[in-house]
Amino acid sequence: MSPGPAVPGAPGISLDLPEAEIWLFERFLDVDEAQGLLEVLVATTPWCQEPIRMFGREILQPRLIAWHGDPGATYTYSGARHEPAPWTPPLESIRDRLLPITGPFNSVLCNLYRDGRDRMGWHADDEPELGPSPKIASVSLGATRSFLLKHDIRKDLETVRILLASGSLLVMQGPTQRCWKHAVPGTLRPVGPRLNLTFRNVATCPGTPATQFCNQA
Repeated sequence: MSPGPAVPGAPGISLDLPEAEIWLFERFLDVDEAQGLLEVLVATTPWCQEPIRMFGREILQPRLIAWHGDPGATYTYSGARHEPAPWTPPLESIRDRLLPITGPFNSVLCNLYRDGRDRMGWHADDEPELGPSPKIASVSLGATRSFLLKHDIRKDLETVRILLASGSLLVMQGPTQRCWKHAVPGTLRPVGPRLNLTFRNVATCPGTPATQFCNQA
């Protein structure tokens, strides 16, 4: 790993992975601020739990989600179309804190993992409306959970495990989504709730590349 862009009191670390640009800021938010944001967002966000099809049958997603963003920032994934709810003051405050590090974002996907049973399977954030080189800024609040990365093709590369603590920021950009998949596995150990906010840019009208809203590095 090598030093990355500076955050006051929390320098970034670059993960030395082939065909990826990933930065970890372990102290993007302090512990008390992260806990306060967790409590407010869990209580005030319009959460939903959507059905997905797995192995030929329909089940509920093993987590709660919410989609917020600018007008027109429609996002389709897992076969479902999501129209953005308006930005809330807590989400706007985190987006503004990201601005000097990542550039602007026009939307955020909120994932609430209520306990260790809630999880996210292997996937890449590579939907067409995110553009060819998506930039994803992932802010973690609450319980520490494992975040896994594996290369989509190269079997000689080991799976990477990162522990994302409350207040941490993980930024993925460049070729990362084309070449790597990521997951948040379930765990049998007792853990409290974890809220993951993944800020991103989506095209706001048909035929408009999402990258025009990105400050691509």
